[in-house]
Amino acid sequence: MEITGLILLVFLAFLVAWLLNKVRRFFRLGNVAYAGVMIVFVIAMLLIWGQSIR
Repeated sequence: MEITGLILLVFLAFLVAWLLNKVRRFFRLGNVAYAGVMIVFVIAMLLIWGQSIR
């Protein structure tokens, strides 16, 4: 199983979460909007990773 791509996606997820937190503070988004964006991001990244290991 290709685990290197998954490690990279986890790193990118932390980077995007950090940047999204900055954007959330700028636009004054609530916690529900922040959680919704993160859930969509995680699902999208897992789908992309799942396509790449085939």
